[in-house]
Amino acid sequence: MKQILIIEDDQVIVEVEKDYLSAGGFQVEIATNGDLGLRKALENEFDLIILDLMLPGMDGFEICRQIRLVKNIPILMVSAKKEDIDKIRGLGLGADDYMTKPFSVAELVARVKAHLSRYDRLVQDNRVAPSEDIRLRGIRIEKGSRKVYVNEKETPLTSKEYDLLLFLASHPNRVFTKDELFERIWGLDSLGDIATVTVHISKLREKIETAPAKPQYIETIWGVGYRFNV
Repeated sequence: MKQILIIEDDQVIVEVEKDYLSAGGFQVEIATNGDLGLRKALENEFDLIILDLMLPGMDGFEICRQIRLVKNIPILMVSAKKEDIDKIRGLGLGADDYMTKPFSVAELVARVKAHLSRYDRLVQDNRVAPSEDIRLRGIRIEKGSRKVYVNEKETPLTSKEYDLLLFLASHPNRVFTKDELFERIWGLDSLGDIATVTVHISKLREKIETAPAKPQYIETIWGVGYRFNV
C-alpha cells in the first residue's frame, strides 16, 4: 500500500483529502505544521508528499527545498496563492506539481495516482536497464546514478529537470511541443498546467547553459516547441 504524507494545517481540507485517498487505497499520514511535516518527511519512507505552501512554522518552500536535498519522491504542492511567481518558485525548488486552491479532491487523487505511476516506471526502468551514459558536447548524463555533468562539473538537477533533460537529449535535433513534453515527462495529459514545461525549461537553461538567454543546447522553436541541439 502506497504511503502518502499530507502536510496541511487546515483540518477540514486534511480530513477530506485523507478520506478520498484512503478510499483510493492509500495509507495516509498527516502533519499539521511545517516543522513536524519536515521531520516526518525526512525520517520516514513515503511514496508521495502533498505539501501546503502556507503553514505554521516552516513554510512549504523551505520544506520542499530540504526534502529535495536527500529525496526524489514526488512532491505535489498546493496553495491558495495564485501568483505565477509562487508557482515558478515552487517548481524551481523541486515540486513536481502545483495545484491552486480551491480544487477538486477527485482531481488531486488523479494527480497523485499519475505521479506515482510515472515515478514507479522511472524507478523500474533504472533498475532493469541502466543504459549507457549520454554524452553530447559538454554534457554527460549518467542514467544509472541520475547525475548530470556540464564540462565535467556535476550540476544538481531536480527530478523533473533531470527527466526533461534526459528525454530531450535522448532525441537530439527533434522538436517537441509543450503538450508532448508535458505528457511524456509528467504523464498527466490534461490534468496539469502546461506552463510547468516553460518553467522547467527556463530552470534547466540556468543550470546547463553558459548564457541562458542565448542557449546552445535547448533551443526554442517559436510557435512549435523545443529541441536539444547537437
